[in-house]
Amino acid sequence: MHGEFKVPGGKLVVVDLDVLDGVIRHARVSGDFFLEPDDALDRIDAALAGAPVSLSAAELAARVSGVLDGVVMLGFSAEAVAVAVRRALTGATSWTDHDWHFLHEGPQEPALQMALDQVLAEQVGAGERPPTLRVWEWASNAVIIGSFQSLRNEVDMDGARRHDVTVVRRISGGGAMFVEPGNTITYSLYVPESLVSGLSFVDSYAFLDEWVVAALRDLGIEATYQPINDITSPAGKIAGAAQKRLAGGVVLHHVTMAYDIDAAKMLEVLRIGREKLSDKGTKSANKRVDPLRSQTGLPRAEVIERMVSTFRSRYGLVDDSLDDKTLRLASDLVESKFGTQEWLARVP
Repeated sequence: MHGEFKVPGGKLVVVDLDVLDGVIRHARVSGDFFLEPDDALDRIDAALAGAPVSLSAAELAARVSGVLDGVVMLGFSAEAVAVAVRRALTGATSWTDHDWHFLHEGPQEPALQMALDQVLAEQVGAGERPPTLRVWEWASNAVIIGSFQSLRNEVDMDGARRHDVTVVRRISGGGAMFVEPGNTITYSLYVPESLVSGLSFVDSYAFLDEWVVAALRDLGIEATYQPINDITSPAGKIAGAAQKRLAGGVVLHHVTMAYDIDAAKMLEVLRIGREKLSDKGTKSANKRVDPLRSQTGLPRAEVIERMVSTFRSRYGLVDDSLDDKTLRLASDLVESKFGTQEWLARVP
């Protein structure tokens, strides 16, 4: 069995192992990490041998940690080794095991965007579509609230009407996002669950966005992933991610990034509570977000092109387009779900 785990912001950990009668009989850890002293690698391998395959990542990490006295590990950790082992044991796939398709269509209304996310994810889960990266274009101003958020607590509806903002609810959890066409970069990944097999929910966020953090760093931004679901820089938050696991073994992972932002307008539409602001360590919501435009000086289209080029160079991309059937299914979902008051106010 073979498992790989690229530590977000760190190095690649690879584990090859044999299993007999429910027990790891032989394991060999390798990678581009740094480790001292030299015999520490043999200690790690020996610690994994004899481990029942039923052990959790935390239990495997504890076994590895027990042999690390006096050991220096750079670019990886006992936890990273454990994740690589769990990915080997669960038959996890890697990015390059899949033929990735790319969608970047013209502007769509907010409710249709919500529906397209669900339809495309379900198609990937059903094997009707290969794993896909989609970049969105927005046709109008929007606030997108998380699946479990209270409509009245999160949105000032008078402010939304005043600024011609459409309010919609997505199927994933997380917080509200304020969107203006031209000021936002949004993308979705529709991936088989095997890609994140062996990862915790928290680790899967950083894992699925490691490529975009690398792209931002290539643009000169000191981008990092801040658990659970933020991409940030020393200047402020850049993006927020959300996920939904659907039937059929598919993960929907989507991210909204601030290219530019009208913070004053945002604060007239979103109700950002005192607790959330205090949690971010700042008294001003304006300072919580620092957009890509100010950090790069590049046009929005060029930032998107550089991001997509990073994904393409790493994993490959086949350009694709939305077919009539997919659009029809999404339109039907707008009528039955995403465009209805019942869905929008499912948590009043």
